[in-house]
Parts: sequence; C-alpha cells; structure tokens
Amino acid sequence: MGRFDNLPILPSTVVGSHGKGSWWYAGVREHEKGVWGEGDLAEMLDDAADTAIRDMTKAGLDVITDGEVRRLDGYVDSYYTVIKNIQPIEIKRKDGPWGYDQQTRYVATGKIDVPEGGLGIVDEFKYTLAHTDKPLKATCAGPLTFGSRIHPGDQYKGTVDIAERFCEVINEELKGLVKAGAEFIQIDEPARGNVSGEEMARLFNLATKDVNAKLAFHICFGNRFGRGRFERVYANYFPGVKAANLDQFVLEFASRELSELDRVGEWLGDRELGAGLIDVKNFYTDTPEDVAKRIRKALQYVKPEKLWINPDCGFGWSPRYMCNQKITALAAGAKLAREELGR
Repeated sequence: MGRFDNLPILPSTVVGSHGKGSWWYAGVREHEKGVWGEGDLAEMLDDAADTAIRDMTKAGLDVITDGEVRRLDGYVDSYYTVIKNIQPIEIKRKDGPWGYDQQTRYVATGKIDVPEGGLGIVDEFKYTLAHTDKPLKATCAGPLTFGSRIHPGDQYKGTVDIAERFCEVINEELKGLVKAGAEFIQIDEPARGNVSGEEMARLFNLATKDVNAKLAFHICFGNRFGRGRFERVYANYFPGVKAANLDQFVLEFASRELSELDRVGEWLGDRELGAGLIDVKNFYTDTPEDVAKRIRKALQYVKPEKLWINPDCGFGWSPRYMCNQKITALAAGAKLAREELGR
C-alpha cells in the first residue's frame, strides 16, 4: 500500500520550505567562516531535516517535505555553487534596503552542466523517506528558476535557451526521484511576466517528460526576505499554461485577499488546485477558523475532491515559531472544513 492511499479529502500540505531556527543560521555562518567543517554542517542539516519533519508531523499536516533545509541560501542559490561553466557577475547595488537586484547573477562560460550525481535533490528525498512514514512531496526548481539569473554570454541565445538546457538537467533529477520512491513531485517557477503561459507550459513539459509521478506546478510571485518579485496576476499566464501536462496547479491566494479565486474553475479543467490559503509574508496569527472560512470560499469554485490546502509559498524566509503556528492552523482548518463536509 502506498503512502498516499489513505489521504483524507482536502489534504493539507506545504509548498516546500520550512522555517528554520536561529541555530541553523548560526551553523551556516560558522561553516562559511571555516570554523565548521563539512562533517559539522552535514550533522546540523540532518538535525534540521529531522526538526522540520517533526514540526510538520506535530502540526498535523497530511503531506510533508524535509523543509528544504539543505538549500542553504534561498531556493536555488546553493545550486549555483556546484553548477559548472557559470561565473558570478559583480553586483551593482550592494548597500541599502535588500532587493532582488542584490542577488548574485552569473554568466555562462560554456555548456551548463552539473556534477556527477546531479544537484543532490535525490539524496535529500532519500533521507526524508527513511525518517518518516508520512506521505512526501519532493520539490525541484523549474528551468526558468534556474535560468533566470544566468546571462547567456556567448554560449546561449537567451534565458529560454538556458532554461531548455536546465530542462535536461531537471528531467534527470526527477527520474532519479521517481526511482528513489517519489510519488508526488512539485516544480516551482517564477511568474516572470516576460515569458508567456504557453512557454512556461512547454518548458514544464520538457522538464517532466516521461516522469511517472503525480506532478504539481507552483507558479510563484516571489518571496525572498518576504518580498514579492513579480506582478501578482495569474491571468497573465492562463489559459496558455493549461497546456502543461500536470495533475495540480499550486497557486497563491491568501496574500492577495483571494483575488482570482473565482476564475480557477475555468483555468483548472480536470486538474487539482493546491490553494494558497495562508499568507507566509504576514505575521498575522491565523486561526483554524480563518483557514476554514477561506476553504469554504475556495469550495465555491473547486470540487472538494480536487482541492488541496497549502500556504501561498514556502516558509524559508519566515521565523520558525511563526511557520509552526501557521501550519498548525492550516492543518486544523482543513480538519474543520472536512467536518463541515461530513467527511
């Protein structure tokens, strides 16, 4: 029997990342300064994954992740340190309020490649699989996420050309996840605005070709340091992105006061909706009743059998105590909504 066989209706889950304790940040800094060795860091990251698993299980979530705690600086930043044939570009604005213009960007100096064994996502999943009996969602950044911060140089024509190369890299990673036992995989992509929904769907399909798992697509408005990055309007991408071969769209609604929720019926087709019903950028203390109220609103447009409940985005930029409060409310709110449905 698979881990997903006995899921309740309105399953509760997370988008991916979990809030980390102060000790995590202290450990990363000690490693960066050379005070900690690789063994010290590895031990701390195992403890961080164990903590995220425990927090999500205690909160009552139905499907969990490892909290993406091994991704040291944001969602993909640590991957750029192992990707071959790219060089960092000098940041032009280094002082003042943090912004996306202060992220390190790169230029391609040759054919983009990764080390033997890939990006390490498969090993992350194997560890989590061995340390919980809960249903698991594996997460991987999409080709546009990887490619958007790499300038083509003389090697590539543009961002989409680079993204196509990452489709090949990601496809190998996803097949490795399935081989390791992954049943549910989510791809995360930015709502860039300068790439059409049709193009996003084409790249998603290239990255997930012949990947035999339940597939979800999170379209993200940006969340680094709790700041948005793109215009927060999904109508910019639908209906074109419906051409993606997937089982579930994971979309953000809570931070937008449930804007566009009334349009998901025309956008989803027969797909599921992972509805973002907790605002990860907000320090507001959500209650289970808040979540249940938002679920009732979503059920006006989505059949119960097609609705999953999750936060808007990951909690990687949230304090751990706030993250735990919100996922506990999320799980309890989903339970309340099930009771109202008599399920």
